[in-house]
Amino acid sequence: MTTLNDLKKREDLFFDAIPQLPMGRYVHFVLLRETESFPIFQTDGTLNVIRMQAGLKDESLISRLVMFKRKQSSPERLTGRELLRQQGIITDEKGDRFCEYNSANFCKSCPDCIYYGFAIGDAGAEKSKVYTDSAFSITPYEESHKPFSFNALYEHGTMTQRGETRASFGEQDHVVPQVFFPAIVTLRDPTYEGFLYVLGNILRTDRYGATDTRTGKVKNHLLAVVFTNGEIFSNLRYTQAIYDHLKENGWWSEPLVRGTVLETGESVYAALIAQEPVASLEELTGDELVNLLAEVQALYQDEAQTRALLEALDAKTRKYAEDYGAKKS
Repeated sequence: MTTLNDLKKREDLFFDAIPQLPMGRYVHFVLLRETESFPIFQTDGTLNVIRMQAGLKDESLISRLVMFKRKQSSPERLTGRELLRQQGIITDEKGDRFCEYNSANFCKSCPDCIYYGFAIGDAGAEKSKVYTDSAFSITPYEESHKPFSFNALYEHGTMTQRGETRASFGEQDHVVPQVFFPAIVTLRDPTYEGFLYVLGNILRTDRYGATDTRTGKVKNHLLAVVFTNGEIFSNLRYTQAIYDHLKENGWWSEPLVRGTVLETGESVYAALIAQEPVASLEELTGDELVNLLAEVQALYQDEAQTRALLEALDAKTRKYAEDYGAKKS
């Protein structure tokens, strides 16, 4: 059984220091993102929808919901920043650790800046080492959303006060629970600490989309972790292959059954990865993946281990910034 300690020793998987140039090592986190409430993935006030081929074999056209890349990466990035702030790696006060998100005041050297990237015009830029792409619902748009009315009540529970009634009433489309978005998150040229940081952000993030303080719960099911010497299949290809598999085996239902979708996701992953023109350096699925997740969970439950991990990661990202990044002297 492969353990975290076993992985840490693998010089063919991890770099001791963050390299300046792409070195052809990738770790892919293969996910099924499952909605567990009524999230809103929208642009300009409407849910994001695209018309496309249903499957790789099924050439009929359907409309699918889209979870754009930033709807995935931004919440996970903010989860990481929250943890960095808890540990004092970054702060909101002016000083050496000051780092302000989405502004000209990125610190340019913390784990968030170096791994997820930034762009500040002439002041410097860093390309993200975490690759995400838009994810698509397995089920059609018509089966995956529902409109809900909303209003703005006064404190006593009605919309009327002093004889006047508010006009703040409307309707908003929401994604319904148990809609699945197959997705792959890729980390390029990982260090061991960077691997655990990005994986931790995925596992610890559970709210996505607009109005996430009131809705937006999403469960990230990790189906595989695979280290390769190149990139692998796209989110769309993965989604269409899962759609075909469910239809061909008579497993289609409304809504989809979680266990069936997870089992299908694992089978389809195994079939697709075998077709990729890349070498697999290490693959964690099944019991080995369960063991890995248990170890990562235990690490993040331990305050001392979490602090040690983030401090080691911070030392490497600051060294990278000094040697190659926007902080290079």
